Amino acid sequence: MLDRSAEQLLAVLAALDNPHRLRIIQALHRNGRNYVSQLARELNISRPLLHLHLQKLEEAKLVTSQLELSDDGKALKYFEVADFHLLLSPATITEAVGKQ
Repeated sequence: MLDRSAEQLLAVLAALDNPHRLRIIQALHRNGRNYVSQLARELNISRPLLHLHLQKLEEAKLVTSQLELSDDGKALKYFEVADFHLLLSPATITEAVGKQ
């Protein structure tokens, strides 16, 4: 059974294994935080599909979200890239997996 750090590493790798999710990270990194509807328009993908990908990225702790109210009272969920640095090497994999 894998420990928590190994599970987190697998979640990050799985989250990055999709071109849509890479584009989402790129857009948020370049343009800063954004709300779902605007980000969906920028990336030219549907909001439901974007939600699915954002959920996967958030579960892997690669993006964070915050719910805010707009001036007209609408609830907007903003997303931004989390500060992460991924070093993938045999040593980091060994450390994450630990002793089996």
